[in-house]
Parts: sequence; C-alpha cells; structure tokens
Amino acid sequence: MKVFFDTNILVYLFDAGTPARQRQARSLLDKHTRAGETLLSTQVLQEFYVAVTRKLSAVLEPDVAYEAVKELAVMPTVRVDTPLILSAIQLSRQHQLSFWDALIIRSALEGGASVLYSEDLQHGQVFETLTVENPLR
Repeated sequence: MKVFFDTNILVYLFDAGTPARQRQARSLLDKHTRAGETLLSTQVLQEFYVAVTRKLSAVLEPDVAYEAVKELAVMPTVRVDTPLILSAIQLSRQHQLSFWDALIIRSALEGGASVLYSEDLQHGQVFETLTVENPLR
C-alpha cells in the first residue's frame, strides 16, 4: 500500500503551535516511512517550503526549511510534468476542484497511492482507486 501526504499534513511536523497535531503527523509519517509506503510529489515539496517559511506562527529559518525539504525529498516523489498537469486540469474541471487539489490527486494516483492524507479534501471521497483520509479529524 502507498500513501500520499498532502502538504498540510507535513507542515504540522513543524507547527509548534499545534502540539497534538504535530505528534499525530510525526507518528503517521514515521509509521508509513518505516513500512516503505510514503509518497510525495514535487508540488508538495515546493508548497511545504513556502508554508513553513511564511505561514506558521513561528516560521522556520530558510536554512532549517531547506534541510527539512532535503530530508523529505529522499522519499519516493512523483515529478510533476506536463502530462500530469493536463490530467489535473481535466480532473479539476470534471469535479469542480481547485487545480492544486486536482494536481495532488493526480500525483497520488500516478504514484500508485491508495490513500491520500489531506485536510483540504472531503474525508472518504474517492477518486478512481484513491481514497481521501483526514487523519487529524
């Protein structure tokens, strides 16, 4: 089984303002990383860097954020390319999703994930063979 982590779940790893969610996110990531089930995308890595350096109550220094991205980048990562972008546009139009959410979904499907951990999409929603789960609800 492969599980895809949306950016919002990973940001909690560094959000000291929400210690319970920070612990939950760390536990979830550790569990799936040990099992070799974790999947990310280049989009997630980019969004993560921006979020932790700009959107947290206590933002990370750029050097610390860079090191965090380097650590995350060792995990299997789906590279966003032109065919994936075009497929996301179609999914976005078909389901009235934001383009960015559709790109996350398409990346998860491309990587063979069966679960997408995210707070941004409806828990239990299914896209082809992918089920959205909000593990922090």
